[in-house]
Amino acid sequence: MIILFTGLSGSGKTTLSDLLKERLEKAGYSVHQIDGDIFRKEQKNQNRFTREEIMNNNSRIIFFCQEIEKKYDFILVSVIFPYQEMRDRAREIFKDNYFEIFLDCPLEILIKRDPKGFYAQALAGKIQNPIGLCPQSPYEMPKSYDLKINTSQADSELCLNKIWTQLKIKKS
Repeated sequence: MIILFTGLSGSGKTTLSDLLKERLEKAGYSVHQIDGDIFRKEQKNQNRFTREEIMNNNSRIIFFCQEIEKKYDFILVSVIFPYQEMRDRAREIFKDNYFEIFLDCPLEILIKRDPKGFYAQALAGKIQNPIGLCPQSPYEMPKSYDLKINTSQADSELCLNKIWTQLKIKKS
């Protein structure tokens, strides 16, 4: 199963993916993680967030998931995936083997959290077209997710338990 964690930078995608990976492996599942920052570095993509570059990067991630899908029980993808079109494409390709988790968090809280310094750099003009902060690179709110979690209102363990419960329902 492909599990996409989508949401703005700092919403908890990597944190929850790490926790879910640990829990799934303890339960005996094989798991592979794809983190957007690491994938972009491995692909030698720059931090230029044009729509075309974002779409190309998301397409590469979908293709990579297709290539390795049969090797793992779960592939956890923690990537912003800002465009509904790309999330719809993933759902169309993977069908029932796709589970989308929208991690929602108010922008003002994300700017305060800023674990990677993304928002500080973006607001200082050091990042061009930062996703979710400018009209050229919007984050399109998901229309068809499987689970929505407001990460400003729950700690990581509570969020993980919500995901785990939904996955059991989905798998049965």
